Amino acid sequence: MRLSPTLSFYIGKQFITGIAIVFLVFVVTIFIFDAVELLRRGSGANKEFATVGLMLQMALLRIPFMAQKVLPFAALVGGLWTFTRLTKNHELVVARAAGVSAWQFLVPVLALALILGTFTITVFNPMSAAMVNRYEQMDARYLGGKSSLLALSQSGIWLRQTDTEVQSVVHARRISEDDVTLHDVIIFSFLKDDQFINRIDAEEATLSKGSWKLSEAVITGPDQPAAFHDTYLLPTSLTFDQIEDSFAPPETLSFWALPGFIKVLEASGFSAVAHKLHWHSLLAGPLLLCAMVLIAATFSLRFRRRGGVWVLVAAAVMTGFILYFLSDLVLALGLSGNIPVALAAWTPAGIFTLVGIASLFHLEDG
Repeated sequence: MRLSPTLSFYIGKQFITGIAIVFLVFVVTIFIFDAVELLRRGSGANKEFATVGLMLQMALLRIPFMAQKVLPFAALVGGLWTFTRLTKNHELVVARAAGVSAWQFLVPVLALALILGTFTITVFNPMSAAMVNRYEQMDARYLGGKSSLLALSQSGIWLRQTDTEVQSVVHARRISEDDVTLHDVIIFSFLKDDQFINRIDAEEATLSKGSWKLSEAVITGPDQPAAFHDTYLLPTSLTFDQIEDSFAPPETLSFWALPGFIKVLEASGFSAVAHKLHWHSLLAGPLLLCAMVLIAATFSLRFRRRGGVWVLVAAAVMTGFILYFLSDLVLALGLSGNIPVALAAWTPAGIFTLVGIASLFHLEDG
């Protein structure tokens, strides 16, 4: 029997309502806990500018980012609640008695999951990335969080370092990660009051403990002749870990901006594994939502046939936690380079989609 548009619309509407209610509960809970944590951080004696209003504003800025994180679990719980309610009210029982299979009434729900996942990564994610970026700036300014020391552009790498009395801006075309060597280096040095001191041009700058070792350096400054040095040491407090940690976190870059940033990152000599992993994880988002719908349908359809609703609800929730830990484990393996990035990002969604399909085949046709 062909599924009627009216029934498709009704099932889709029930699913959207269920996932919206669960999603709202998750988001409100996260906002409360996040706001409490930010208020705790802002309550220190040296945080006089971190007012309650500002902390609440920062908590609001994090909501879209956290919403993306909980969306798959909202789809699982919302789908479970929706299908269980429809089955309990005998609505799906009647539809199945009329010849509608589980695969047919899952079509509108899976289509909605794909649309929702696509909307999330293409429209919602850019807004989320901009708000997270603003949150990171406010965290660094008001709560003493990590501030960025590095910027990347088509022209190369820009670094900022500040010592006791002198601050320097370092530009290089690219970097060799193995020995932390900058190539085609230009360094501008200033006093704390932005008074220009000198400019240093060098072929290479190698980072060692406490200094940059410049080779073939030419130093020019106001009212003084240029000076050439085969080797010149410029004091620094930077370490390679600090430089790497200063990259824009993947979460602060939109889905559309990530490919370009990855190209610039690799052209500059840095590893782009974390950003590639995040991009592929975003791409896998719609499939992950479909997997959650299939898992929810498996558990909720079994409820009326075999009883034990609380056991099945607990099993569905446990499945969500298993997915969470599996995702973290596989992503960690991808981040460390033990498995390909694409495989790490797509494995959790792919495995749970196959598990959901196999379970429904067993339930419907077994």
